[in-house]
Amino acid sequence: MMDKKMIEAGVELYYDSLHESSAEKVHEAFHANARITGYLHGDFMDMSVDQFADFVASQQPSPAENNVEKVWNITSCKINGATAAVMLEETYLGIKFVDTLSFLKVDNDWRIYNKLFHVVD
Repeated sequence: MMDKKMIEAGVELYYDSLHESSAEKVHEAFHANARITGYLHGDFMDMSVDQFADFVASQQPSPAENNVEKVWNITSCKINGATAAVMLEETYLGIKFVDTLSFLKVDNDWRIYNKLFHVVD
């Protein structure tokens, strides 16, 4: 149960990074080697953590500063040893996403190792 709580906290940290436009929190939530991949409005996107953190930080003023409501929900969390898969529904910048977040436990710390995203039309 402790692992599930740690993973859920990692998801919350990830969403807070978006909501606050915080590159620092992106780096806390993701493993340094992670990739962020998916299609945004039909365009293939593939970013490193640094690229994603820069994108998140560029969203100024942040959703939090604009008093945008936080909208996110974990729909599933499956843990297998030192790996986990989380399905997350979220709204960011007015766009509804379904994310598949792959977590890896390294040195007793759960980090997002990959993010696949899908835009809900």
